[in-house]
Order: sequence, then C-alpha cells, then structure tokens
Amino acid sequence: MITLTDFLLVGALLFCIGMYMIVSKRNSIQVLIGIELMLNAAILNLVAFGKYDKLNNGGQVFALFAIVLAAATTAVALAIILNVYRRYKTIDPDEIKNLRN
Repeated sequence: MITLTDFLLVGALLFCIGMYMIVSKRNSIQVLIGIELMLNAAILNLVAFGKYDKLNNGGQVFALFAIVLAAATTAVALAIILNVYRRYKTIDPDEIKNLRN
C-alpha cells in the first residue's frame, strides 16, 4: 500500500527537480517548466493530504484551485515571453538587460 510518506517523497523530488531547473537553466521556457514542476509537486501533496482526510476533502479543493491558478499563470507567462521575444529576439533572461524601454 502506498503511504503518505511515499507521496511526500515524490512531491519533494519533483520540487527539487523544478528548483534545479529554475536555478540552472538559461532558457525562459525551461524556467517555466521548472515552475510548473514545483506547482505540480505542491498539487500532489495537497491531493495526498486530501486522500487521507476523509471528512473535509480540503486537499482536493485546494488542488483544484492550484491547477486553475497554474494554468492562468502559464498563460500570462507565455504571453510575456512572446512579447519579450518579439522585441529582443531572444528568450535568454541574461541577455535582456533593460525592460523599461
């Protein structure tokens, strides 16, 4: 049987992989993928807690809210990346020096 600890270990592993991608990658799309991995780790933990909370199902409600929030965040981030690419012809965060002009 899969225990709560197993869910939490997989969630921690996903979170660490996402954090590594954010810190090490220089491509904006890969940074977004790292953020999504971190959000998925949080959602996995919420669903796991909801599975073991038979009365309130609070974990599933929070997970649904987090999924909607992640979808909206991804849409906004992709729109920003597309606009930055149109202006600077790159999506490398290190090469974009000034976003005011």
